[in-house]
Amino acid sequence: MNKRYYDNALGFGTRAVHVGNDVDAETGAVRRPITMANSYELPYDPTSMNWSSADGNLYTRNGGANQKYLQEKLASLEHGEDCVVLASGVAALSGLFFAMLKSGDHVVFSSVTYIAVYRLLNELFNTKFGVETTIVDTTDIEKVRAAIRPNTRLIHIETPGNPTLAISDIKTLAGLAHKHGALLSVDNTFASPFNQRPTELGADFTVESLTKYINGHGDAMGGAIIGRKEHLDIIRAQSQINLGGVISPFNAWLIMRGSVTLPLRMQRHNENALAVARWLREQPAVSFVAYPGLEDDPGYETAKKQMTKGFGGVLSFGLKADHDTHNRFVSELKIITSAVSLGHDESLIVFLGEDDERQYLYPEKFHNGFFRFSVGLEDKEDIIADLEQALKAVKPA
Repeated sequence: MNKRYYDNALGFGTRAVHVGNDVDAETGAVRRPITMANSYELPYDPTSMNWSSADGNLYTRNGGANQKYLQEKLASLEHGEDCVVLASGVAALSGLFFAMLKSGDHVVFSSVTYIAVYRLLNELFNTKFGVETTIVDTTDIEKVRAAIRPNTRLIHIETPGNPTLAISDIKTLAGLAHKHGALLSVDNTFASPFNQRPTELGADFTVESLTKYINGHGDAMGGAIIGRKEHLDIIRAQSQINLGGVISPFNAWLIMRGSVTLPLRMQRHNENALAVARWLREQPAVSFVAYPGLEDDPGYETAKKQMTKGFGGVLSFGLKADHDTHNRFVSELKIITSAVSLGHDESLIVFLGEDDERQYLYPEKFHNGFFRFSVGLEDKEDIIADLEQALKAVKPA
């Protein structure tokens, strides 16, 4: 690795292109190759080696070459000390919780989070490992303060939150956590490091689903945890090597390739989503729009402080319509695809109905069913035209 690219004074776009990449020593190629080996040559006398070590190249479960290149890049983009890349965003979340928590610990976590976090902390870690958990609206600092106990080890937030786009104040929550001897982890997937870097705001951990914006092409899965080396060494040993949640070399290479264009793509996602949110807000058939880039959104002022380059590419909205009309609306879309996930080049929409088990945790306007909409890279005029023709086709109230 050419050390000059570690200089964080270089721009985000420059680091997105260069960090983790170098000229291949063997071939002279200006892109590092995919190293698909699962094993690496041992030294003359391997008997003194630690077979569970992540130092050097030994076995791909201990860390492969492409994974290490990607970790260098992500640590730089997030302005973190170290990074561990795992097989998926959920592997990163569960790896963080597994390594950092023990029986008797207490966790405060956001009422609006990815479903896997709800499962892990509200169900699995409770029943299997005796970890106590409390669900809190983390947009309300006083509610978080009231939920903290002497044994609180971790506060976990997601901002913007999935799927309501709720905004939590990272800097204030980091100060609150540290005052009580706890750690703060932030799922930054909806924002991406282009728009928001939680470690700069005091968070101990940033978690990214690399599957989403950082890869950006809908063709690879991965997850990352960024933080201090003292913590990342524990996560690497326990959750990567001993649980085996390692990313494949091919996926690491694909994500590395996709990450180069992250700055350009996020600029377009930000611009398109804001334009779509503003258009939707003016439609009589739309019951609400949730997007932190709208000036009347409850999270706007906080988001403006911590999302320095834009408000992301995801929004949620509802129709003044019944359940079936929401589904018919999706069926009429021509450009926008009905699918889960987000952060792809193409626009993706998913209808979340009235029977979601976490509905009670969402604001009332979400209770009649709504759409989570990941606005893609298409021309914004075409995205809006597609929404408009679908609305005209179903004629909601």
